[in-house]
Amino acid sequence: QVQIVESGGGLVQPGGSLRLSCVVSGTIFSDYAMAWYRQAPGKQRELVAIIFRAGDTNYKDPVQGRFTISRDNAENTVYLQMNSLKFEDTAVYYCNRFGPTQFNWGQGTQVTVSS
Repeated sequence: QVQIVESGGGLVQPGGSLRLSCVVSGTIFSDYAMAWYRQAPGKQRELVAIIFRAGDTNYKDPVQGRFTISRDNAENTVYLQMNSLKFEDTAVYYCNRFGPTQFNWGQGTQVTVSS
């Protein structure tokens, strides 16, 4: 069974940085495009960034130029480097497979941007 464990969240001031990690076990990680998603209070979960099997990436407009997604297939890990954080980045961040179907969701990691 696939398990996903996200970590690295926390409380940060506007303009600060965080690096999120996501470890995936129970599957051949390198076979899948992976993505980071987030869910803010009272809002639906939204896609943030994608990294495809070959390493090419795609970002949604709100995070373009500030966030960087990367992966380490040897460690079954996907990362999200978040710079220049804004109040509106506050959310629970999740990683999962990108595509029409997802693995079971992990618990996510809370990111709070506050002064």
